[in-house]
Amino acid sequence: MAEGGAGGDRPQKVMVAIDESDCSHYALEWVLANLRRSFSSSPLIVFSVQAVPDTAYLTAASLGSPPMELIQVIQQHQKQASDALLKKAKKICAQHGVDVETITDVGDPKEAICQAAEKMNIDLLVVGSHGKNALQRYTLLNILFWSVLIKAFLGSVSNYCVHNAKCPVLVVKKAA
Repeated sequence: MAEGGAGGDRPQKVMVAIDESDCSHYALEWVLANLRRSFSSSPLIVFSVQAVPDTAYLTAASLGSPPMELIQVIQQHQKQASDALLKKAKKICAQHGVDVETITDVGDPKEAICQAAEKMNIDLLVVGSHGKNALQRYTLLNILFWSVLIKAFLGSVSNYCVHNAKCPVLVVKKAA
C-alpha cells in the first residue's frame, strides 16, 4: 500500500479477520511480518465473528423448541471461545510490538466481515484461506446433511469477501 493511500494523509486501516483455524492465524502472522509499515500509525484491527448457533438439530432432538438454558449455554461457550481467540491475537500482536484493536460480532461470518470492513472504512481486508475448493471441502468433510452440502458448494468466507467487500481484499494462503 502506497504512502498516504486512498485517504491522503489518513492512516491506513488494515483489518484481519480471524477464526480458530491455523490459516487465519497464519494470515495474522503474515500481515505482522509483511505489512507492518502499512498500518504503523494506526492500530491493526483484528475481527472475529461468532456464528449464530444452528439450533435446528436441537429442535429435532428435543421434539420441539430447545430449552432456553441450552441455547444460552451454547451462546456463552461461543463468547468464551471468541474472547480466547481475540486474547491470543492480542498476544501475537504484542509480541510484534503492534497496537491492536479487537472487535467481535455475531452473525454469518462472511457477511459480518464485509459489513464491518465497510462500516469501519477499512483500506485493506486480510483473510486466510484453507486452500480448498468446494469439491475438496465436500470430500474432506464427508458431508451428510444437505444444509452443510449447500454451504460447501456456495463457497468459502474468503471467496465471498473477495467478491463482496467494498475494499481491497488480500487472501493469505499458507504454502503447501
